[in-house]
Amino acid sequence: MIRMGAEYLALSLALAGFAAGCGESKSDPKAEAPPAARVEREQDVNVVKVDHPEQFPLFTAIEYAATSHLVATGVVSPDVARTVPVISIASGRVVEIRARLGDAVEKGQILLRVQSSDISSAFSDYRKAVADEIVARAQFGRAKELYEKGAFALKDLESAQDTEDKAKIDVETAAERLRVLGGNLDHPAGVVDIRAPVSGVITDQQVTNAGGVAGLGSPNPFTISDLSHVWILCDVYENDLANVHVGETAEVRLSAYPDKVFKGRIGNIGPILDPNIRAAKVRIEVENSGLMKVGMFVTATFHGEKKEMHAAVPADAILHLHDREWVYMPAGDKTFRRAEVTAGEILPNKMQEIVTGVHAGQQVVNNALVLQNTVEQ
Repeated sequence: MIRMGAEYLALSLALAGFAAGCGESKSDPKAEAPPAARVEREQDVNVVKVDHPEQFPLFTAIEYAATSHLVATGVVSPDVARTVPVISIASGRVVEIRARLGDAVEKGQILLRVQSSDISSAFSDYRKAVADEIVARAQFGRAKELYEKGAFALKDLESAQDTEDKAKIDVETAAERLRVLGGNLDHPAGVVDIRAPVSGVITDQQVTNAGGVAGLGSPNPFTISDLSHVWILCDVYENDLANVHVGETAEVRLSAYPDKVFKGRIGNIGPILDPNIRAAKVRIEVENSGLMKVGMFVTATFHGEKKEMHAAVPADAILHLHDREWVYMPAGDKTFRRAEVTAGEILPNKMQEIVTGVHAGQQVVNNALVLQNTVEQ
C-alpha cells in the first residue's frame, strides 16, 4: 500500500510538470499587447494626462499660404429683374383657381378665372358701338349717293362722314378696353381668364377661391419669378466692406447642401447701412441649377487678392465637438491640452487649413478623435 501511494505521487508530480511545460510553450496575446493608456483628468477640463503618450503620434503643423477671405451669411431671394406681377384690371369674384403658390407655370397659362361686371359692361359697350357704326356707315352711304345725284348738300355729306368716323373710333375704343380687361371679342362672356404673362414659378399668392379681386391698386393675385438666376443677399459688416468689390466672384454654399459650391458675381453693394447691425446688403448674382430655393440660408465666401500665412494639419487632427473645433497639443509631463481652433478649407492629401489657434511649427495629436475616445472611457 505504501509502495502504491508513492508510485501514484510520483506520477502526479510528473503530469503536473508536463502540464506546466506545455503552458510555458504557448504565448499569451495579452502579455504581448501594449498596456492600455490610463487617463488622469487634471483640474483644467481641457488638460488630460496619459500613462503612455507615445500611443498618440504627433504632427508638426506646416505653413500654408492662403488668400484672404471673408465669410458672410445670406439668404436666397428672387431676381427682381426676373419677377413679374400678375395683374387683373377687371374686378370681380374668383370662380376658379388653376395654379397655386410654388407651381411652375408657362407663359399664357390660365391661372384663375374671375366673374366680372366690368367685362359684362365692356361687352355691352362694344356691341352698342358696333351697332352705331353700322347705322352710321349706312347713313353715310346714302348721303354719298344722294350727293352724287345733286340731292344732298355737301355739309350734310361731311356731317354724315364725321358721324361714321366717330362711330369707328367708338368701336376701336370699346374693343381695346375689352382686350385690356382680358375679354375675348370672339367669345363674349362675363368671366375673364387671368393668364401668366411669363414663364416661371409662382412665388407669391394673394387670392383664394371665392375671394374678391379689386383690380388695379389692390394686391396682385400672383407673382411669378424666373428662378433660373437668383440673388444672394448677404449682410457684410462695416469693417469688412473694404474686402468686397463689385464684379468679383464669390463662393456660395447652401446650408441644405454644404458639400456643393456655387460661383456667383457681386452685382451690388448697398449704399445704406443697417443702423442696428452696422452692415450693408451685398448682392451676389448666381445661376440656379434648381437646388436653390427662395428663402434658403447660405454662406458666402469672398476671396481677396492678399495672401495670408496659415497653418495646415491633418483633417483627423481636428475634433468637432459641440459646434466648435479643437486640437490636442502636447503640454509636457505626459499631458495634452485641448485648444480651440478655427478650421478653414479642406486641402489635398487629407489636410485642412487652420485659420486661428495653431501656428506653423506647433505640434498637434495626429488623430484627435482617438485621444478623445480614450478620455471618455
